[in-house]
Amino acid sequence: MSDYGHDLVFGSFVTPSNDDPDRTVGVAVLSEQVGLDLVTFQDHPYQPAFLDTWTLLSFVAARTNRVHLAANVTNLPLRPPAVLARSVASLDLLSGGRVGLGLGAGAFWDAIEAMGGRRLTPGQGVRALEEAIEVIRQLWDAETRGGVRVDGEFHRVVGAKRGPAPSHAVPIWLGAYKPRMLQLTGRRADGWLPSLGYLQPGDLAKGNAIIDDAAQQSGRAPRDVRRLLNISGQFSAVGRGQLNGPAEQWARELAELALGEGVSTFILASDDPDDLRRFAGEVAPAVRELVAAEREGAAAPERTPEPDRAAKSEPVAAAPVRASRASVTGGAFAVVPTPDDGVRRSDQKVWDESVRPTGPTPDPDRTYTPHEQATGAHLVQIHDGLRAELAQIHDLIEQVAAGEIDAGTARSHINTMTMRQNRWTLGVYCESYCRIVTTHHTIEDQSLFPRLRARDPRLGPVVDRLEQEHHVIHDVLEGVDRALVAYVGSPDGLTELRAAVDLLTDALLSHLSYEERELVEPLARLGIA
Repeated sequence: MSDYGHDLVFGSFVTPSNDDPDRTVGVAVLSEQVGLDLVTFQDHPYQPAFLDTWTLLSFVAARTNRVHLAANVTNLPLRPPAVLARSVASLDLLSGGRVGLGLGAGAFWDAIEAMGGRRLTPGQGVRALEEAIEVIRQLWDAETRGGVRVDGEFHRVVGAKRGPAPSHAVPIWLGAYKPRMLQLTGRRADGWLPSLGYLQPGDLAKGNAIIDDAAQQSGRAPRDVRRLLNISGQFSAVGRGQLNGPAEQWARELAELALGEGVSTFILASDDPDDLRRFAGEVAPAVRELVAAEREGAAAPERTPEPDRAAKSEPVAAAPVRASRASVTGGAFAVVPTPDDGVRRSDQKVWDESVRPTGPTPDPDRTYTPHEQATGAHLVQIHDGLRAELAQIHDLIEQVAAGEIDAGTARSHINTMTMRQNRWTLGVYCESYCRIVTTHHTIEDQSLFPRLRARDPRLGPVVDRLEQEHHVIHDVLEGVDRALVAYVGSPDGLTELRAAVDLLTDALLSHLSYEERELVEPLARLGIA
């Protein structure tokens, strides 16, 4: 059993297809919008059906703000390491420290040779990769005096000037399977990045053992090497095998890989927006909770400190999650709903807040388990995601106003957001949204509000009101969209656009606070978790 104590990271592995470049970029942008931490692309420069990976990474870096980016993995035989080092450092500087470097020794040698690369044997490939790592690290080491000198068998650099240094300590992850590559990973790399589909049962444990031994022999700690894993699977109502089943099953299996095999970064190979939303919204939070609970409840290894951008071993942080307002320990109910601050931006009112019904008063003597309270905490966290999307909308409108993007681009971004995809109608909204809230169980034919009604009829008026507000918010979102369209044809349309977004802000923030106030305790009391 291996748990290296790393923070958990979740990412996407997007096909760099060139038949619809906008969609390829859109999937990468969506990965950030749904809350994933990392976006990666395979690198096959000899494949004419693919966009060039480094060009694509640069383009996506300019279209995103938070998500980290990497090739998965870079085809070293066709990318000279000295030039690659400067490309990576440049993109890291331009993106604000968001680049990782996945490296591979090479495969598909006929295609590599056809593109002008040198065919290597497996042993030669490992030696060439180790030389390349030395070249790259020396070039990034801009503080050391003197030029870069590596007189290798495959890569020679004779006095090249150092720099530029990247914005942060760029991690080097190796796609490794065989013993020599695994040993190199332990000696020189910051991460091991295999694909689950290429591994046999027991390979993760064997690979960890080889990496750990090589690290210790080199004077490093095994936990200096992050364990990453490319995964693929299918979401379905019932389990049909590994990573083929409901989100709850995915969460259990990934938590087992984290706690038992030391995997701390899970990268989903999928171009399906719905898969990415479920992976980010349902699976990732549940895995984090399961792993955190196990680490807190057992004699877990010493935890990795919070990521330091200057620390080489932890360059990619998990997505920022607002600390829960509750300690979520057993006893009195401790999940605190988000208060409504009463601030309103718009003079227009879409509903009368004074006539909102309230649910039954909680029993002051009742106690709640941590598991019961977790559902309410999840509801608050998911609402925080919607609040973050609202901040993105305001930012997009200001970019439109400043001429940095056009209204069509803003519409495209808004239409991929969770609040837009859920459509804010009871049937679709609840089935999707409540799957996120109740991350431990699959909701198929049922949705949250009917369950609340059935278990406590006193909540009926509250649920009815929430339904009505969902429809109103849908209409308000449509108003934002109409204002964006009007802005294209009218130089005076910015005032209308800002007014529409202000109205959305008032409605959404008021609604989310009301829903939390009325539902966080009943979710625990009624056992909807």
